[in-house]
Amino acid sequence: MPPPPPTPDSGSGSTPTPPDDEIILGSAGSRVLIRPGGKVDEESIRVAAEQAAQEGDGPEDDAELRRVTFKLNRDLNKRLDRYLTDRIGFMSRTQLQRVIKGGGVLVNNRPPKVSTVLRKGDTVEVVVPPPPDKNIQPENIPLDVLYEDEFLIVLNKQPDIIVHPARSHLKGTMLSALAYHFQNNSKLGGNLSAVGHDLARPGVVHRLDRHTSGCIVFAKQDEAHWKLGHQFEHRTVDKRYLAVVRGKVEPDNDVIELPIGNHPSREKGYREKYVVRHDDQGKHAVTIYRVREHYTWEGPSDRSVRMNEPEHAGSNHYTLVELELKTGRTHQIRVHLSHLGYPIVGDDMYGGRPFTARDGSVVIARQALHACVLGFTHPITEKRMVFTAPLRGDIAGLVKELRTGLDRRPEANGATVDLGMAVG
Repeated sequence: MPPPPPTPDSGSGSTPTPPDDEIILGSAGSRVLIRPGGKVDEESIRVAAEQAAQEGDGPEDDAELRRVTFKLNRDLNKRLDRYLTDRIGFMSRTQLQRVIKGGGVLVNNRPPKVSTVLRKGDTVEVVVPPPPDKNIQPENIPLDVLYEDEFLIVLNKQPDIIVHPARSHLKGTMLSALAYHFQNNSKLGGNLSAVGHDLARPGVVHRLDRHTSGCIVFAKQDEAHWKLGHQFEHRTVDKRYLAVVRGKVEPDNDVIELPIGNHPSREKGYREKYVVRHDDQGKHAVTIYRVREHYTWEGPSDRSVRMNEPEHAGSNHYTLVELELKTGRTHQIRVHLSHLGYPIVGDDMYGGRPFTARDGSVVIARQALHACVLGFTHPITEKRMVFTAPLRGDIAGLVKELRTGLDRRPEANGATVDLGMAVG
C-alpha cells in the first residue's frame, strides 16, 4: 500500500493535502484567491478589494466584492459557520456568522442558516469581505458636510475618491478624511463606529462608486450603525439619483425591470462589466426613471460621433433623469440606461463619452451620476430626515452648459428631487 500523502504540516517540501471540496471561482476570474490546500488567500482578497474600489461597485451593492464557490465532494457533517472558518482563516467564526446572517453566503443558491449542515453535492457561494486594514491615517482632505450629530454624519461626496482603504490606496480615502475631521474640525468630535472594522469598513453603512458623487452617510456609534444598516437592508431608505444621459429619453416616466448579471466574457476589459441577462445568471433588478429636463445641444463631441450613433439616441439631444432604485445591483443604473440606448455622459465603460463644451474644453470626463437625495429615519431619535446634496464641480458645469439648450421640463409624477436645491 502506498504511503499517505503528506499534510501541510509535514515539513519542508511537503505538498498540501487536497481539500475535501472542489473549488470553483466566480467573478474574481483567477485562482490566486485560493492557496494550495483550499484556503482563501488573505493578500489576494486585498487585491480584489482594491480592484473593486478602483472600478466602482454599484451605488448600493457594496457587499459585492469578490465571490468564491466551493462544491463538496463528500459529506463533511460540519456546520456552515465552522466550515467557512476553516476555509477563510483571517476571519473569526463570529465574523463569518455575521456575513452569513447578512446574506453574504448562499448554499445551493438559497440563504442558509448559520447552523446549516453541509452534505455531499452542496454548493457554497461566499462573498469574501476584504481583510481588515489597520493603517487608516487621518488626512486633511476637504469634506462637504451636510449634517453631523453624535450618532452619524452625512456628506456630499466628491468624485474620484474611494470610501475605504484598499491594498495600494491606504491614503486619500473618505475614512482618512473623516478621521482628520473628527480630530480637528468637528465640534462634536467622536469616531466612526466599530461595526465593520473587522471587514475593513468601520462606520461604512453603504457605498458609492469611486466616480459617483453625492449623499453618503457614515455611522459614529455602533447602535446607529446597526439600525441604519437595517433600513438599507429592508429598503426603507429613499435614495434618488440624478444622471445626465445622451439621447432624448422617452417616455417621460417608466419602470426598467431587467435582470442584471456578470458579462459572459472573462477577458480583460469585460470581466468587470455587468449586462442585462435573461438566463439563470441574471438577478432581478428594478429602476424607476423620471425625466426632469430635455436639452437640444450641439458641440464638438456631438458632431464627431453622430455618424457612429444609433438613430434613436437622439443625435444632439440630452436628458436629465431622476432615478429611484428598487433593487441594488452592481452598476444597476449604468447598465439599465445603457441597455435602453441612453448611456450616461462620461461613462466610458457603458458607452458614454466625455462632454466637450463649444470652446473645446472638457466639461466632464467621469460618469455624470450623482446621489442627490437620501432620506432615512434617524436611528436614535426616530425622526425622519431627508438630505439633498447639491451638484458641484464638473456635473454642475455640465447641467449649466446644457441648460443653454433647454427644451422642456415635463411633469415628473413621484419625483422627490427639488431641482432648485440640487441644481439651482
